[in-house]
Amino acid sequence: MSAAGMRCPACGSTNIVDDDLYSQAQLVCVDCGSVVSEGVLANDPVGGSDVSFSRTTAVAKRPCANLIKGQQRVKAICRILMVNREIEDLSHTQLNWPITVGTISCLLDADSMVVGAIYQEMVKNLSIEAPIINVTDVIEAHCHEYKISSLDVPEELAENSRELTKRAVALVELAADSWIVTGRKPIPIMMAATYLAWQSLKPNKHRLKFSLDKFCQVAKVKKLKSAMTRVAEIKEVLCKLGKEIPWVRETVTPDNVIQLVECILQNRYALLRRAMRTHEDALLEESQASCAEAPPESSSQISECADQTPITSFVKQNGSNSDGKEKPGDADYNPRVLPEHSGTQESQNPPQNWGKRVLFAPPCVIHAKKRRAEQPEHTDVTGDEEISDSEIDSYIRTPQEARDFALMQQMLSLSDSAKS
Repeated sequence: MSAAGMRCPACGSTNIVDDDLYSQAQLVCVDCGSVVSEGVLANDPVGGSDVSFSRTTAVAKRPCANLIKGQQRVKAICRILMVNREIEDLSHTQLNWPITVGTISCLLDADSMVVGAIYQEMVKNLSIEAPIINVTDVIEAHCHEYKISSLDVPEELAENSRELTKRAVALVELAADSWIVTGRKPIPIMMAATYLAWQSLKPNKHRLKFSLDKFCQVAKVKKLKSAMTRVAEIKEVLCKLGKEIPWVRETVTPDNVIQLVECILQNRYALLRRAMRTHEDALLEESQASCAEAPPESSSQISECADQTPITSFVKQNGSNSDGKEKPGDADYNPRVLPEHSGTQESQNPPQNWGKRVLFAPPCVIHAKKRRAEQPEHTDVTGDEEISDSEIDSYIRTPQEARDFALMQQMLSLSDSAKS
């Protein structure tokens, strides 16, 4: 389109210029501003007029070929596994959520030890620097899986993901301080903490009557079998700390402790020290009562042995007076410090289960497996010992064995007679 020899039909001016400000080029009169002639898209060059990149408004970029192949592969896996459409859509979104080795092992239905060994070998051989992920990031990613926003559930059941993560992290840290996390799989603990956090943020009648099964159904997540056990263990710790709150007059039980969770978490370190001090005082009173009931001739021996018991050594180690006053070292008290077992008499007569005598202990100690007693080797066996009834019963043959034995004896006798 050329402006040479053209006049404006409105004012007769020949001052006509090209105007390519818009997507379609046109001729415009400079004097009056009238459009003399509009261009046609069919007459424009293929691809339109050339416009520099700085003048374009396009911000979307085409993904690379590897990313396209990867998304197609993920989509194919989703179709093979027949997951719902929501999960398929989430699989194409790069959320940058951390994934644990345990989650990968569960998805692959493989041994976590083997997957961990392969991961360590890949990191070593490929010189990969794995990013450091803290517990907050992991729990935040876990809480995003629960569909409990205001768009998914009613308002009385809806909860903000940020507040839910903050409360769940505090519960997991409390579980770590009380040894619940030790030796346990992380996902059931995070599920239990998320459930209790959801109840405690708004402990109304609607949430308190929700069991873990119903909560998982509403949140559209699969419940794990051991998560209910973790819920009971965390509630037990909360009850131990809730009993130490001075202004709480009613009896703290697993049914009403949810309403005290916020107060417990805000003062958990002070309540931990107070609970340990109360437990230590109870142990001292029990020890003194047992010594008072002992006979006079053995009282001195009992008092000497009391100083060597695991309970007293544990009380002395944590630095608490019998009157309950806090010592200077109590401020740095760590509830995860285990009692030390030492002494000749203690090694000869170890306690049956010292984990049940302390307030917080690892689960492997509280629920210790019974060990088989080692049987001493008999070196003076001559073969002339008497056979017990139980051993005789083990040698009694069944009818089929008796017939086979008689047949064998008959065959041996025939063989001996033939040789003779």
